[in-house]
Amino acid sequence: MGEGKKENKVTREFSSGGVVYRKEKNKILWLVTKSAVSDLYPKAVWRLPKGWIDEGEKAEEAALREVREEGGVEAKIIQKIETIRYFFTTSDKTKILKFVTFYLTEWAKDLPEGFDEETSEIAWLSYEEAYKKLSFSGEKQVLKKAKELLNSV
Repeated sequence: MGEGKKENKVTREFSSGGVVYRKEKNKILWLVTKSAVSDLYPKAVWRLPKGWIDEGEKAEEAALREVREEGGVEAKIIQKIETIRYFFTTSDKTKILKFVTFYLTEWAKDLPEGFDEETSEIAWLSYEEAYKKLSFSGEKQVLKKAKELLNSV
């Protein structure tokens, strides 16, 4: 039984990210980052800073590390927004179920070294501009929830 039937294994991945805001005069600006083109990711996308949680690392630590690496800024966590999950298939046909926990984070300072090679550009935008600029609908919804949370703090 079951011979000749290929099982579709699903690999789980856990990531964490930060939705960074900064108060400027009487307005709030949101950080979005543009990915650098690479062999693995041939198309540049506008995204929120996020990445894998390293072994032994807490989700909050990973979120702040990714904000530093991909956004080039130091931030502090205000509160958890939510964990989103989605499926995608890699180029070698591996099915991935990805869990990404996002945190609302407040900008503290720009880092002198700036962002790393995974990012080609960053932008501080109004909510409306940031929402339009983001490439993925899931991240647009996270930004929307972040704004609602910030308004209720």
